Amino acid sequence: MLTSLTSLPARLTDPGAVPAPLDGKRRAAVAVVLHGYDVLMMKRTERASDPWSGHVSLPGGRYEPADEHLLTTAIREAHEELHIKLERAHLLGSLPALHPISSGPLGMEVTPFVFSVPERLAVRTSAEAQAVFWLPLTEVVAGRLDGTYLHPESSMAFPSWQFDGYTVWGLTMRIVRDLIDRMRMA
Repeated sequence: MLTSLTSLPARLTDPGAVPAPLDGKRRAAVAVVLHGYDVLMMKRTERASDPWSGHVSLPGGRYEPADEHLLTTAIREAHEELHIKLERAHLLGSLPALHPISSGPLGMEVTPFVFSVPERLAVRTSAEAQAVFWLPLTEVVAGRLDGTYLHPESSMAFPSWQFDGYTVWGLTMRIVRDLIDRMRMA
């Protein structure tokens, strides 16, 4: 069973405690947008220059020097990719930064910021997003979406969630699992 969203901020990091990325390391931020127990997901457009091309992800992307901090990155990227404005959403907090396995030899650190919205947002995809959907966390917790993803380049099998023709796996799955762990009733 999942906790009430009103108790979730106490289980997250204060976003003001997330340091500004001033050390030159590659960083990115994503927006975990909740409407009740559903989380906004996007399927990335297939592009040769994108290592996560065609994958399901959370809206987000790379930190740019013009961004004041990583929270700014998450808000900017969500607007660029899905034309949504998170400035008016309720910021609940952040999750610990993760490192994607497929981020190359220089690595990258990805910080998730969790937002709550009172109604489903009007979303328009950009050139970066092929589709959007809301993943029901209650179905994930119940185990009804559990599946396996076979990576086409390596033939390796990875745990995944299968929902409405979409496959959620990898870093996106790790982020959502971390959120779910924090949302579980104690």
